[in-house]
Amino acid sequence: MLKNNVLILFVIFMISACASEKPTLSGVDGSAIPPAFAHFPDIPFPTEAFVDLDETKALGSGENWIGSLVYTTPYNPSSVFDFYVSEMPKLNWIEVATVRAKISHMTYVRGNRAVQILIEMDSGDSSKITITAIPNANGVGNI
Repeated sequence: MLKNNVLILFVIFMISACASEKPTLSGVDGSAIPPAFAHFPDIPFPTEAFVDLDETKALGSGENWIGSLVYTTPYNPSSVFDFYVSEMPKLNWIEVATVRAKISHMTYVRGNRAVQILIEMDSGDSSKITITAIPNANGVGNI
């Protein structure tokens, strides 16, 4: 009986320890895409990202979508900025400009598209991210 109680307490302890861990940012190298972002495979998203359906205005899917995608994540803006600096080149996006500030701005181009990423503080230590994709008909900034 004591052995069963110890085992149950151990399992409860392990589950509660896992639930309280701060999530870690994952890259595009094999990590799962959150289901809400499956229509946007050309953009990396951190784990624990939650789309804001009220503010998102996107048309299309795949690598041809345009519009603005808004999501929140429990990571601080600095971590999200570092995430995009690391992950965008892995998907062949070319950095045009980045500004790390209270509201950080990042601009990337790839093929006939350009994206701007805005990262700002949300509530607590979390972040609100707005990604806007537009056509880049002239291929400006492409190598």
